[in-house]
Amino acid sequence: MNHRTDMEVRAHADHHASLRLWLRLLSATTRIEDTIRQRLREQFGITLPRFDLMAQLEREPQGLSMGELSRRMMVTGGNVTTIVDQLEREQLVQRQARPGDRRAFVVRLTPAGRDAFVAMAKAHETWVVELLSPLSEAQQEQLHQLLGTLKNSPQATSDSKET
Repeated sequence: MNHRTDMEVRAHADHHASLRLWLRLLSATTRIEDTIRQRLREQFGITLPRFDLMAQLEREPQGLSMGELSRRMMVTGGNVTTIVDQLEREQLVQRQARPGDRRAFVVRLTPAGRDAFVAMAKAHETWVVELLSPLSEAQQEQLHQLLGTLKNSPQATSDSKET
């Protein structure tokens, strides 16, 4: 296993169980994400951020503003602009000025972008199913429930901001 993706090597038996669990979750997530990144690059010539942006647009056929894309993807506006510029050059998205505000744009998938995304999304789902296949369906459901408990805990949903 690659030490870059195995954060768990930092854990020791004398560390709190919560720290060991956190590092295991981080390692598993990173390994899965790295595999998906590599497969997207190899099979479709696309990066994960570009795929993620297209996924946001696929869910919103009427399009999204650059600001909304930035918020949903949790990246800076500059990052979104760079990704949109790349996808626009490849004719996978189109940017249209908002009526009444020439400075604001709505970004939509083009028909070619929608077709490309459908193919990528099918492959992505197959990869995720494969990567999680060491767990039975019952184990996946149990893990889903347990992670939902963490996700919805008051500590996880606090509005605290990093400084």
